Amino acid sequence: MINKAKVTLNNSCFLNLLEKCNLCPRKCSVNRSDGEVGFCNATSEVEIAKVTLHHWEEPCISGSNGSGVVFFSHCNLHCVFCQNHKISQVGYGKIVSINRLSEIFLEQQLRGALNINLVTPSHYVPQIIEALKLAKGYGLNIPILYNSNGYENINTIKALRGFIDVYLPDLKYYKDKYALKYSNSPNYFATACKVITEMVSQVGVAKFDNDGIIQNGVIIRHLMLPGLLFDSKKIIDYIYSTFNDTVYISLMNQYTPMYNSFKYPEINKVVNPNHYDALINYCVSIGITKCFIQESGTSSKSYVPDFDLSGV
Repeated sequence: MINKAKVTLNNSCFLNLLEKCNLCPRKCSVNRSDGEVGFCNATSEVEIAKVTLHHWEEPCISGSNGSGVVFFSHCNLHCVFCQNHKISQVGYGKIVSINRLSEIFLEQQLRGALNINLVTPSHYVPQIIEALKLAKGYGLNIPILYNSNGYENINTIKALRGFIDVYLPDLKYYKDKYALKYSNSPNYFATACKVITEMVSQVGVAKFDNDGIIQNGVIIRHLMLPGLLFDSKKIIDYIYSTFNDTVYISLMNQYTPMYNSFKYPEINKVVNPNHYDALINYCVSIGITKCFIQESGTSSKSYVPDFDLSGV
């Protein structure tokens, strides 16, 4: 255990943002410091469901040692198919102090983690900034990854400049009708595009160490959904026309129907492998070269983490 002075909620302009929370596009304006909750159901107290070394991210993130993931509880999206619904929707997790969060970062580094991977961190950005300040003062020096659903307030992302080395945003939907139906997220595409542009402006073109592990840059993830090949192609068109081949894309076929997906027959099934192959071929045809793809067999509940509070 590493001894450090406690950080209070009154000594930071970042933490003051919780008193009228507009950290995400919902702009609930609730006083989370006083225990109020908005759409995401998070208060000012950080909740974490699991801390571990994760070996199933993109190869340049997990490497051989693993990525130092920190799974945060709660979420500002309500995806009907969420595989992490136990923590995103139900809110399962354990409360930790900012002091303890900084210790967790350092412990991950001591375990040999190649990076600190902040999973669904949007609603805890002020606390994360304070924890990173503390941890860096005690020797944290591995890359910090911001693993996001893409539905962000651009001002929140701007506040992270200098704290994040690698951004890992989702770009889930092109058409708003799908974003509203499956994730209850108005203006998802327009919102995500603006913040991804800001992310790219902060960290620039991807850089890797001698072992091929990413140190800086952006990887845009797209989880293909059943029946939405055309929507996926429009997302690819946008990424390539906007960033050309300067960012990496990660095309995922791992969609597994879970949570409330049974209420939506059109997505209550795995992705058609022919559609996934067609999307890969489309990327190649328009000139994309920096793209991660997945093998078959990734659609399985066995890949869903066991949220058991380990490492917390």
